[in-house]
Amino acid sequence: MAKKPVPLTRAAARAIWLRAQRLDELAPFGEGAEATKLAVQHLGYVQIDTINVIERSHHHILYTRIPAYARADLHHAQSVDKSVFEYWTHALAYVPTSDYRFFAPAMERFREDPRGWLVTVSAEDYAALLKRIRREGALSLRDIDDDVLVDKEHLWASRKPSQRVLRHGFFAGDLTVASREGMVKSYDLSNRHFGWRRPPKPATEGEVAHYALDRAIRSQGVVSLDSICYGNLSMKPAIIPLIELAVRRKRLVPVQIEGHEKLRHWASPSALDAVASPGSLVHILSPFDPLVIQRKRLNLFFGYEHRFEAYVPPAKRVHGYFALPILVGDEIVAAIDLKTDRQARKLLIQKWTWIAPERAGLKAAIEEELSRFERFQLA
Repeated sequence: MAKKPVPLTRAAARAIWLRAQRLDELAPFGEGAEATKLAVQHLGYVQIDTINVIERSHHHILYTRIPAYARADLHHAQSVDKSVFEYWTHALAYVPTSDYRFFAPAMERFREDPRGWLVTVSAEDYAALLKRIRREGALSLRDIDDDVLVDKEHLWASRKPSQRVLRHGFFAGDLTVASREGMVKSYDLSNRHFGWRRPPKPATEGEVAHYALDRAIRSQGVVSLDSICYGNLSMKPAIIPLIELAVRRKRLVPVQIEGHEKLRHWASPSALDAVASPGSLVHILSPFDPLVIQRKRLNLFFGYEHRFEAYVPPAKRVHGYFALPILVGDEIVAAIDLKTDRQARKLLIQKWTWIAPERAGLKAAIEEELSRFERFQLA
């Protein structure tokens, strides 16, 4: 007999998600490089993005959960402790090095058929690059002089053919980003960077599915099949039996979210038992924050449809070029389009859009957080 779903108000569902995202505490991970390691481990990934109209998303996401965060902490985690590394989730992201084996199968698939990744290169060029890095140490694209430049394949590509060779090594797992200065990456041999005699044994398909489910339960609190498989919907057939097994073993409980009873969700019994008020903390969220990036889920839980308008023609923008959702307690109350004027050393408010009705003290609380955010931007 199927277990009857537990009814959840949207407020309760939001509280569980905010708890899972650690947005209901001021400094849940502490501070310093260790806090960065712990935050990435808990979230499962921190998305990297190139847009720097304000601080880039990876630093922003960590700052949101680590008030004392410094950019050097991420460098330390990546290049000194080597507790995080870069690879592809639904996008390029920092992920825990302890999870490397779960990404190794994707590396194997790339080596077997790189054509699907659009970064095929000649075997001679690739062997030459690996030989040079083995001899000289980590290299960035700036360190490589190409005799002939080519047309860009897309907006983020380079005219240097060697970029394709570096990316080939990255996706194959032979190379890893050993350090990063802004968006300039230095690549080293993975085994040398991590100090491995040989890389970790790739996880099986079943282990990868278990990993995806566990990561979602930990970082989302209330999960759906779509939220678990975000960025990899082909994994759904492998996830469904794991959810059914978790329900039979009482590790997960079916839940129904108020107003969305037809959409299947699950939560752990401990998450349901620990529902509490998220308080009134103010967070200026990145558009790439794990709370925001799944737009349909955000709308379902918060009743707010985020618009990312950086690539929308100016005349058609509603909230602005780089609008940031403002979370107060468990409510998205505003979207503010910000820009950091680094030369004038100030944070510019391009547009302020109220999502919720303005109320006493709300604007002052947001402005106080904006002042702190400005200090982080200019640090």
